[in-house]
Amino acid sequence: MTRALELARAAAARGEVPVGAVLVRDGSILSEGYNRTVTEADPTAHAEVVTLRAAADRQGDFRLTDTTLYVTLEPCAMCAGAIVLARVPRVVYGAADPKAGMAGTLGNLLQDERLNHRCAVTTGVLDEASASLLRDFFRERR
Repeated sequence: MTRALELARAAAARGEVPVGAVLVRDGSILSEGYNRTVTEADPTAHAEVVTLRAAADRQGDFRLTDTTLYVTLEPCAMCAGAIVLARVPRVVYGAADPKAGMAGTLGNLLQDERLNHRCAVTTGVLDEASASLLRDFFRERR
């Protein structure tokens, strides 16, 4: 989770909303990323999607079983959907997202029993550091 926080800081330094994500398998980083929506002019370039795409490309398969995704902010609906489709079995996130969080705050796509895959979810890991980074970023923008 510390690496995800470092990536979030890197995103902020580039003018991106500070969210970082790291996908781990067997104790090793498979892929990592941070928000790039502004840099790439791509509304789908959230940290989680960037990370999932890189991992799928690296292994040549979209099924990211036996992995854990660490992310500094609770995934939104788009990211939660991508996580489910990639069959990521575990998600660990820092700060809850009261405006868009779909891993327990506004809804919970990651554990919806109607879907074909569900994730174990761990919340609140480095939550204050993640939330503080986001607060500071948006405070500077105002």
